[in-house]
Amino acid sequence: MVAPLIKGLVLGLILSISVGPIIFAIIKHSINSGRRAGLSFVAGVSTSDISLVLFCNFFTGLFATALEHKNKIALAGSIFLIGLGIYTLLFKKVSIAENTNGAQEKLSWQKYVGLYLSGFFMNTLNPGVFLFWFAWTAAIVADAAAASNPANYKAVVFITCLVFVLASDIVKVILSEKLRPKLNTKNLHLINQIAGVILIGFGVFLFYGALK
Repeated sequence: MVAPLIKGLVLGLILSISVGPIIFAIIKHSINSGRRAGLSFVAGVSTSDISLVLFCNFFTGLFATALEHKNKIALAGSIFLIGLGIYTLLFKKVSIAENTNGAQEKLSWQKYVGLYLSGFFMNTLNPGVFLFWFAWTAAIVADAAAASNPANYKAVVFITCLVFVLASDIVKVILSEKLRPKLNTKNLHLINQIAGVILIGFGVFLFYGALK
């Protein structure tokens, strides 16, 4: 089962190094609020990826129908990104909050849930991710048909890919968090402004593409 393992690693690498709003959001949340916040966001992204993989494999007809409305999905995704970008750019307050023991202040569970949902919807409403899974699922299913055990072939490819992407996102969280002690409030504010502009930029790009 070397071939599906390699294919899964390659797909995971492609998805994990793709430049998009997700990677900037991971960095922003990890620097602003620490490792748990970053991991909460990543958990939402990973849940979205798993959901899309299952959807592609078991509800191919529905997924194809959903693709017919990709412009509407793109519009929803662009509005979400632009709104989030404006909030981050203009209204998000940042501080380097620590408790008396020097540890980072813990967020409430509601904020962790909010970060999880933000990761889930940002990934799900991204047409690029949507099309990535649809296109590669079709290719993997075609390859699996020629394998001695198609079900095992698909399982190895998708599980390897998903685990690789999750692991790479966790590494991004850890590396981003390590920058936090070296930053002050002014630098954090600047990072938020840059992240906000990037999110708005991706949102405008999606919006323009959806109107074509």
